[in-house]
Amino acid sequence: MKVKFCGAARTVTGSCHLITLDSKINILLDCGLYQGSHSDMYNFNNQFEFFNPSEIDFLILSHAHIDHIGRVPKLVKEGFKGQILCTHATRSLASLLLMDAAKIQENDADEDNPPLFTREDAKDALYFFTGLSYERWHFVDTGIELFFRDSGHILGSASITLKIEENDNEPVLFGFTGDIGRSDRPILNDPLPMPAVDYLICESTYGNKEHKNYTADINDLLYIVKETCLLNEGKLLIPAFSVGRTQELIYMLDQLETAGKLPKIPVYVDSPLAVNAVEVFRMHPECYDDQLHEYLMTDPNPFGFSDLNYVKRGGLANRLAKNDEPCIIISSSGMMTSGRVRRHLYHLLDNPDNTILIVGYCSPKTLGGKLLKGEETVYLFGNKIKVNARIQRLVSFSAHADRNEMFYFLRNQDSIKKMFLVHGEYNTQHKFRDYLNTKGFENVVIPDLGEVFDL
Repeated sequence: MKVKFCGAARTVTGSCHLITLDSKINILLDCGLYQGSHSDMYNFNNQFEFFNPSEIDFLILSHAHIDHIGRVPKLVKEGFKGQILCTHATRSLASLLLMDAAKIQENDADEDNPPLFTREDAKDALYFFTGLSYERWHFVDTGIELFFRDSGHILGSASITLKIEENDNEPVLFGFTGDIGRSDRPILNDPLPMPAVDYLICESTYGNKEHKNYTADINDLLYIVKETCLLNEGKLLIPAFSVGRTQELIYMLDQLETAGKLPKIPVYVDSPLAVNAVEVFRMHPECYDDQLHEYLMTDPNPFGFSDLNYVKRGGLANRLAKNDEPCIIISSSGMMTSGRVRRHLYHLLDNPDNTILIVGYCSPKTLGGKLLKGEETVYLFGNKIKVNARIQRLVSFSAHADRNEMFYFLRNQDSIKKMFLVHGEYNTQHKFRDYLNTKGFENVVIPDLGEVFDL
């Protein structure tokens, strides 16, 4: 058995890992898009450098974020004919996210930059998906079984455990954490530890940080809302991923409104994808935690309140620019690389009364990363925009576990032979490896892109 690291190696995006068995069966774990503007990664999205798509037998998806599923239509387009296995909720979200990503690809395309894939390609890819349940061993092929367990990251997210038996040898348990979620967060179940495995691919996004708790998050959010919208009479723009982060923000604002703490100001969710994703959330209560089930007893609509406005048609940014009304705007994308949020930034960045609140990870090369670095000017729609608005960040909003939470998730992995750290910046991974070493984990490896290990 061999494992090759075909993405998210020493970086946080483009998740993709290949397992090749002695029987020549090829199993791909995730097939994500690299998100960012780094020129070295252009070819990563546009060609499959490390494997031939037609030779992949099974693709197993950990969850529906685009940096984990974004090249699936291209994989199918270039010859993949196998099965795509994921949870039921991931299948539901993928149908929205891939069609939306295709629309963005088509809109951004020109003669020199054709779309990576089209909506027709995305639709074709969905025929290959099979939804599977949590907490059951599923037959994949002779000598291969698959187990999904809720990882609490986004709706439908799962850790992946493979039981592989070859050549009459003892079964080998191979694990992939996917993205590990956080405990005591709203909406979703807490992440559950995986079965103990022999080999593990583990994410490491926040391997050098510790987050605040939920109570601190909601209090910090309320403070920023009041400071921006009441004291400064400005607009609060929250760039957020359409799936997961946006629904969490809506739910938190709903709780504040129900408690009578949220000021009477308009809240706009300006993302058609996020609006549609809310409906998918309603369809999958099996992913809800006990707190949300209890909250539903008093508020049957946790994703809606009187001042909340879901916006499907475009043009909100231009309309809001014509008045000085304080408001909250939640818009995608979270890293500000595309979507309607860029038009809002175009109108809001130069006003010191406004606040841009960043509530998730931003790759350094993205617009969000540049704002976090403190760049004084940015370019939007061909124009140079001065950054006068306040740039604030609530890191603990992240759906990724911090280093202590990741260790808690890994606490039962006491027989592991080798652990591979992926989905993290290189410096962070070194610090997380040192931290894991102090906790008794040995043989922790930081693979490079394209590196192969014979297990």
